[in-house]
Amino acid sequence: MEKKYQLAIEARENAYAVYSNFKVGACVVLKNGEFVIGSNIENSSYGLTNCAERSALFASYSLGYRQRDIEEIIVCTNNEIPSSPCGACRQVIYELMEKEAKVTLINPRLENTISLKVKDLLPLGFDGDKLNEA
Repeated sequence: MEKKYQLAIEARENAYAVYSNFKVGACVVLKNGEFVIGSNIENSSYGLTNCAERSALFASYSLGYRQRDIEEIIVCTNNEIPSSPCGACRQVIYELMEKEAKVTLINPRLENTISLKVKDLLPLGFDGDKLNEA
């Protein structure tokens, strides 16, 4: 199994999902060959919960990486058909990754893997360019 998939699976196991029991792990694959992982972390004040995709991307940016450095994000759930990121994560992915970057959705068994580009994950997405059109 490729390391990037194994890291996403391991990140899923690190999730703190005591309320939903829906564990998610993510692995950001950087163009320099490094990886940054994230897990979903729930909170009893649900709005303070952070998804795995955002955890991994925010960690990547905190380490100094930017859009141009990110090749792919892998998202692991336990569903037979891998789950798509939520709307908030789609928006963050759209803004923090290049539109041609890869999004791969997996389950721990690597069955029914889905791959698409960021631009296809959130068609007609909103980014900073739209703020200047007013």
